[in-house]
Amino acid sequence: MGKTVTTYLIDGDPKGTQYVFISNKICQMFVIPRANLSILNERPDLQTPAFYILLGEDENTKPKAYIGETENFKERVKDHDSKKIFWQKALIFISKDAAMTKADVQYLEHKAVSEARKANTFVLNENKQTPKAPNLPEYQKDAMDEFFEDIKFLTSFTGCAIFDIIETKKQHLFYTRNRGCNAVGFYNSSGFTVLKGSIITKGNTESFSWAEKREKLIKEYTVQKGGNLVLESDVTFSSPSTAADFCLGRGCNGWGIWKDKDGQTLDAVYRKQLE
Repeated sequence: MGKTVTTYLIDGDPKGTQYVFISNKICQMFVIPRANLSILNERPDLQTPAFYILLGEDENTKPKAYIGETENFKERVKDHDSKKIFWQKALIFISKDAAMTKADVQYLEHKAVSEARKANTFVLNENKQTPKAPNLPEYQKDAMDEFFEDIKFLTSFTGCAIFDIIETKKQHLFYTRNRGCNAVGFYNSSGFTVLKGSIITKGNTESFSWAEKREKLIKEYTVQKGGNLVLESDVTFSSPSTAADFCLGRGCNGWGIWKDKDGQTLDAVYRKQLE
């Protein structure tokens, strides 16, 4: 079923401040770059209970996030602006009808940290532990569970995969086995995802062009098991070839390297789909 999502560019800049919402839903997301925090002076709606995510990166190859809740984002972000270095933008979620309470946003924070840890796509080292869920009436928990589903949709809509948990049974899987590698993954609109448990080739060929970055990825995403490098979490790459390069430690054409259980290449399955 289709959805209508409205994005309003508050300052007319496609990379600037915006708010986003799904038609017929009360969940409203504000996207505010760190450089644009002055807009909070003009937004009394952001001085109400809110759930938020700070997004950025540090020395890690994974992106980094901090998940939180507040009764007044304008006041809360002052502390984050002075003490947290890594973040570049904030996603703030409020209710259009301003009906959320402190307990509601605490419940959203509890669910969000738990699900983001399961997805393991972002570094969450500043969220030291998963907060406890507050006591909510059953009807309100149901309402906040639905609200959180909209949060997950809107974060994904903006290109943030912090809550994306892959259901592999629904995917067309492709494999590559070469140079000690035994990897599996799938291709979709996000790119090519190599799945947790895949065995990665240890070394690089002499001509490999991004060996240093690959070593950083290996250090962050893999562990040694039985003499093999094994992925600890799913990793999504921008293209099948980049994914294959990472798995094999050499430059290659991923469209021919990845093959499904019937021996069909990725090229045969996807590039020929219009013929």
